[in-house]
Amino acid sequence: MPRSLSASQRLPVLAVVLAAIALSGCGYNSIQGADEQVKAAWAEVANQYQRRADLVPNLVATVKGAADFERETLEAVVAARAKATSIQATPELVNDPAAFKQFEAAQSELSGALSRLLVTVERYPDLKANANFRDLQAQLEGTENRIGVARGRYIEAVAAYNKLVRFFPTNLTARFLLGAEVRPTFEAQAGAEKPPEVKF
Repeated sequence: MPRSLSASQRLPVLAVVLAAIALSGCGYNSIQGADEQVKAAWAEVANQYQRRADLVPNLVATVKGAADFERETLEAVVAARAKATSIQATPELVNDPAAFKQFEAAQSELSGALSRLLVTVERYPDLKANANFRDLQAQLEGTENRIGVARGRYIEAVAAYNKLVRFFPTNLTARFLLGAEVRPTFEAQAGAEKPPEVKF
């Protein structure tokens, strides 16, 4: 026959049971799950930005072969890529609003430099006819689309996470138990209301 617990032994067991019940109802698991969704969405954003950065050297090398192509335009692309890749897109970046803003600005600068490059190419019919260049343009266009989709998913994941961190009663768990803060998200850039015109 099992021995019954004394009052002093029941107290710790009761405390553990009550803590488990409290944690299950306070959103702890929901916050953890949302945090994992944010990390996964961010990894995809970082992956797509890296894909774009990897295309740039080949694009620049192909364009450089065109006679009399504007050197200044190419240098701007190379400098913007260097700046964008100097900021590591680590999971910790999403917890630092200032670093996140810096990352976003560097990526936006690279987008602008690439847009200017592609507009400049219009003046070079031989380059536009180059099969390698057309292939790189198609890859770049596809990557820009993937970046847009990945950013959208990240924005949704952050919105779900931020609701848990800010809404009662899960905000109590987020603040006092986990020390969780609202995460930064992408903001619309100036001129974002008008899609860029890309002609190949």
